[in-house]
Amino acid sequence: MRAVILAGGKGTRLMPYTTVLPKPLIPLGERPILELIMQQLCRAGFREVDLSVGHLGGLIRTYLTESATLPDDLDVRYIWEGEPLGTAGALRSIVETPEEPFLVMNGDILTDLDYAALMAYHREHRPAMTIASHCKQVQLALGVIESEDGSQDVTGFVEKPTLKYEVSMGIYVYDPVALEHIPPGRFDFPDLVLALLAAGERVMTYPFAGKWFDIGTQDEYQRATVEYEANAEQFDPATPG
Repeated sequence: MRAVILAGGKGTRLMPYTTVLPKPLIPLGERPILELIMQQLCRAGFREVDLSVGHLGGLIRTYLTESATLPDDLDVRYIWEGEPLGTAGALRSIVETPEEPFLVMNGDILTDLDYAALMAYHREHRPAMTIASHCKQVQLALGVIESEDGSQDVTGFVEKPTLKYEVSMGIYVYDPVALEHIPPGRFDFPDLVLALLAAGERVMTYPFAGKWFDIGTQDEYQRATVEYEANAEQFDPATPG
């Protein structure tokens, strides 16, 4: 199986950590998050990984070249972004266009998602794209007035409601047909989803209720660090319990 990891962002919300380190090399425990992701992918059966790199990409390549924890039969390739191409645009630069479904994910995610199960789900249903999703709850700090559209008459009142949203985890499975809808230049993932739907292609979700942290902000990074240190074996089976 093949995976593409998007690792080219500047990580401005994690400053000052990302002043000297690219975001995917930010550590969790004793290893960078990117290395943990790649080890998880290897255990799930992936043997080809394309890394889309830009900001401080040379450090990523140097670190992975020296890493002794990745299997020798893992084929790692690099997509070098001379300029930012967006969260979908970089995929046009993949060497040897995939003929089978492949995984695409951000390089800053801590999760115990079963990647092999996600791939099997996609192969079973075969949409143009499958989006791994997670339920997020948002607590409003204000009372919400309910009324009919265009009316000032109140029909209800909810004090500080909790709203639930199904959000993208930053992990996707692409069918090769999805690449045909990515134009040259910068193109972001939401644009691709809308382009697929406009073309009549099927896009599905893969709901996941386990652990998931997007370490793009300092608060989330701290939460992920605490979770990983408390339950490292849940994310990395090679870690003694």
